[in-house]
Amino acid sequence: MSDTAATAATVAPKKEKSPILFGRSKSLTDAITNYCPGCSHGIAQRLVAETLDEFDVAGKTVGVCPVGCSVSAYNFYACDMAQAAHGRAPAVATGIKRAKPDNIVFTYQGDGDLASIGMAETVHAATRGENITVIFINNAIYGMTGGQMAPTSLPGQVTQTSPYGRDTAAAGFPIRVCEMLSTLDGVALAQRVTVDSPKNVRAAKRAIKKAFQYQMEGRGFSIIEVLATCPTNWGLTPADSFVWLKENMIPYYPLGVYKDVCAAEKE
Repeated sequence: MSDTAATAATVAPKKEKSPILFGRSKSLTDAITNYCPGCSHGIAQRLVAETLDEFDVAGKTVGVCPVGCSVSAYNFYACDMAQAAHGRAPAVATGIKRAKPDNIVFTYQGDGDLASIGMAETVHAATRGENITVIFINNAIYGMTGGQMAPTSLPGQVTQTSPYGRDTAAAGFPIRVCEMLSTLDGVALAQRVTVDSPKNVRAAKRAIKKAFQYQMEGRGFSIIEVLATCPTNWGLTPADSFVWLKENMIPYYPLGVYKDVCAAEKE
């Protein structure tokens, strides 16, 4: 055998690149979600799970899910989860974080939970600067209970309890949670995102990562509001629901950063 042939024989073959470009997060269980087709919860929960993967903190993370469509999130996350009474997730998360300050603690809440029965717990956890991360899903309606008007339902929006549209003279105006919480000194980060396009999904992922990073740095309360769809209770197809979100929700709830203590420190 020639020297050239011998050299060729000892060269290991090149490994083929894996065809897998995207896979299931390690921080998610194998359970199949029970969300309606087109619901944004699946995307939002995946982004949280990917964040836990990338920080490698699932083993010391505790999530808190309350009442609402997010009630079964404990089936989907492969980390410790606690179940809170309706609206009380920030209070439960506060207790866990104070007892276990080295753990990563987050809540995953809808607008019918956080912005309604849980508003007091939300505001006071924020003003105390509790070092937790809140993922707030705003789809402008009560999803689990059948499509009633929520504190975030838009003026004129038709729901089961506002069949002629939300009348602001009787029901008041929708609550802009990020804008309100951004006025509190204990808030480190308040940002609103959405998941209606690949570009916005990537932006939402960056925001969620920043919120968890701020918790690990001990900066205080962080909230990421995710504008989401509810095709079933909006009476729309999944595709049309994203159009409705873009044309109706984003103008009333503008995307963006409402408070970032790190950005303020740089100014």
